Amino acid sequence: MKVIFLAPPSARLFPAPEIPGLPVSRTLLNPYGVTRLPDPGSPRGLTALPSVLDPGRSGRLPAPHPPPAAAMSNRRKDHLGASSSEPLPVIIIGNGPSGICLSYLLSGYTPYVRPDAVHPHPLLQRKLSEAPGVSIMDQDLDYLSEGLEGRCQSPVALLFDTLLRPDTDFGGSVESILTWRHQKERAIPHLVLGRNPPGGAWHSIEGSMVTLSQGEWMGLPDLQVKDWMCKKRRGLRNSRATAGDIAHYYRDYVIRKGLSHNFVSSATVTAVEWGTPEPSSPGARDPSPLFQVSGFVAAEDQSQQPFSLRAHNVVLATGTSDSPARLGVPGEGLPFVHHDLSALEAATRAGTVSPSSDPVLIIGAGLSAADAVLYARHYGVPVIHAFRRPVDDPGLVFNQLPKMLYPEYHKVHQMMRERSILSPSPYEGYRSLPEHQLLLLKEDRQAVFRDPQGLQKVFGVALVLLLIGSHPDLSFLPGAGADLAVDPDQPLSAKRNPVDVDPFTYQSIHQEGLYAMGPLAGDNFVRFVQGGALAVASSLLRKEARKPP
Repeated sequence: MKVIFLAPPSARLFPAPEIPGLPVSRTLLNPYGVTRLPDPGSPRGLTALPSVLDPGRSGRLPAPHPPPAAAMSNRRKDHLGASSSEPLPVIIIGNGPSGICLSYLLSGYTPYVRPDAVHPHPLLQRKLSEAPGVSIMDQDLDYLSEGLEGRCQSPVALLFDTLLRPDTDFGGSVESILTWRHQKERAIPHLVLGRNPPGGAWHSIEGSMVTLSQGEWMGLPDLQVKDWMCKKRRGLRNSRATAGDIAHYYRDYVIRKGLSHNFVSSATVTAVEWGTPEPSSPGARDPSPLFQVSGFVAAEDQSQQPFSLRAHNVVLATGTSDSPARLGVPGEGLPFVHHDLSALEAATRAGTVSPSSDPVLIIGAGLSAADAVLYARHYGVPVIHAFRRPVDDPGLVFNQLPKMLYPEYHKVHQMMRERSILSPSPYEGYRSLPEHQLLLLKEDRQAVFRDPQGLQKVFGVALVLLLIGSHPDLSFLPGAGADLAVDPDQPLSAKRNPVDVDPFTYQSIHQEGLYAMGPLAGDNFVRFVQGGALAVASSLLRKEARKPP
């Protein structure tokens, strides 16, 4: 399968509500993690592929693009510069799928097991039958999730996923065993701050792209994607949905569930600080920390309107793909070296790379590197593909994807295996360099490698793409959040070094009242980030219940 990448779309605006103490506007994030379908108006008619397993991320909320003046609320100027003096129970930073799901649960929507439901997992069914009529959020999540296995390391994520989709990993279609009740008395006031309209980075992704995950796995509680798409007279393509449909689905979900008043768009958080307030009276229990959340909102005239809010709890739901990972080799900052696929698209359009040019050097063995290989192959651009792992390494992501669903990626893996530098193969114009280490990039566009035997090799290149992953940018936290990671001495990484949280509450091990969910906590699929929302909501409800009257 060949590929094509198109320019990102213009902003789709969503009229976010005004919240006392904060102005409201709308802007976009940078997209990652989806596959593109052919542009109906393009003669190229090809398909492209995802760069990461799932969106739902962005590190620090980036500086906003100015929203159109016509889209702004006429009343927002009344709130510009205002700040809230009364602490909020919860502030959620990030309005992607994680933040939306948590807002739904904090708004009083409560999951119960349907009285007539029988879960196909016998042990889980027995445990659920022990507490009939008791909300899942009021039960022992540790006990319920014990013994579950699946595609995620988080026990609560596995639990919520199997309650929502009981046998999806086995190709079954058993409906959710949950029913939802809107119990307003259980709602916890909260605010969701995000740069985009509700849905996060999905609104900046070209609409004809398709998700890597199955369309049904992109859904949120109590509104199945297939049902929503049926009403919109849309359909899944090979069980996968377009990014445009998913962005619209998330935006519509917030409206349908009555959550809009909790969301503030175009909000960039610049600082989160915390301290311990004085006890209110002698004999009172130890007070919880109080957080100060500062930032700005994009104004109609492109000015930055500051805000400062206080909260008893802060939830980090910003994702992780904001800062590209770097090799740290000499020459990495040269103008022909890039960390984004869009550079290859631009170079192809400009004619900087072509079938007659020097090769494009692609560094990396993940999905984004595979995207670049497929794109270059489609245009006949020669490729040198270098990566540090052996081609048969079981940890390569290609080994985790079903061949029937993702034949294009397995074709790249086959090329990596069969077209090493010394072996002939039918893949003309592609050269694989397994177990090679990049040492140096020179101004004359020479790339110097060390091979597995310790010998140096030099290649002339037209363009270099370093596609080796990304790290979250939590620079709005003290110490950029480094002290919150599992290993504080290493960079935060969704896969290797996430925020260290309690697995059943998602509260930081190192800071009371600070929570992390989604990719920041190691949950990289939309279907699993919802379990983090369940854990956080359950923890916050228990805190509320302990408050004195």
